[in-house]
Amino acid sequence: MTPGASAAPAATTDRRAPCVSPTRVVSTVCSNTEIVHALGCSHLLVGVDDHSDWPPEVVGPLPRVGPELGVDAERVARLEPDLVLASLSVPGHERVVDSLARRGLPCVVTDPVGLEDVFTDILHLAALLGVPSRGERLVGELRGELSGLARPASGGPRVLVEWWPKPVIAPGRRSWVTQMIELAGGENPLAERDVRSLPLADSEVVALDPDAVVIAWCGVPFHRYRPEVVRRRPGWRGLRCVGPGRVHAISEEFLGRPGPRLVEGVRQLRVVVDACRAAVDCGAP
Repeated sequence: MTPGASAAPAATTDRRAPCVSPTRVVSTVCSNTEIVHALGCSHLLVGVDDHSDWPPEVVGPLPRVGPELGVDAERVARLEPDLVLASLSVPGHERVVDSLARRGLPCVVTDPVGLEDVFTDILHLAALLGVPSRGERLVGELRGELSGLARPASGGPRVLVEWWPKPVIAPGRRSWVTQMIELAGGENPLAERDVRSLPLADSEVVALDPDAVVIAWCGVPFHRYRPEVVRRRPGWRGLRCVGPGRVHAISEEFLGRPGPRLVEGVRQLRVVVDACRAAVDCGAP
């Protein structure tokens, strides 16, 4: 789930004219499942992807249509949806979108890059679900929460978010995570790279010299995150970002899913920024 952070408008695409106010919705990615729930429309879901896990009491009983990168179009079709929600925020999901299109399913595809794109997608999906006022209210609430969390970013600690450990993959400028770090009072050391994400060699991390690392490994359960994997990398030995209190873990569900829970991601990034500042105040390297 590789984020983006430009000011470009969201690339929400209707692959076939979808039903307005649908009654049978299938979501093929976690983020859209969570948006549907936040809009108060969970009752419309008749199927979700294997990775959708929130909220558990809603998604637990629902039929599964396969993992995000292996959604079975035939399984989706058997659920007789009048709206399928997909997203290119999951790298490789375009193959799923193509398979849904070949099956003739009414599919809406989100492709957010920045936070404004996420808000635009929420409004668009709310309109499709027949609850436009709920979308406006939700976006207003999210904007208010983010505004309350925002801090000046200039001169803040440089926080490297790690989507994957081997090779290390991290977000660039075209990632909503870059904006999230800035709202939390930090800086993304890759903010000048005009990409959504990119692999990094050890030598590149040494050159970046981040102040802290946040592991948010996509597709890995949070209880299996291992900060010691980062601390023990031979090529990172001596970097300040692997010192005491500098390696943090934030679940991918709060950073990699472009939906309402990104607010919690900013809240947790603030904890990371505060820890970095405290380490500096205490004279830690």
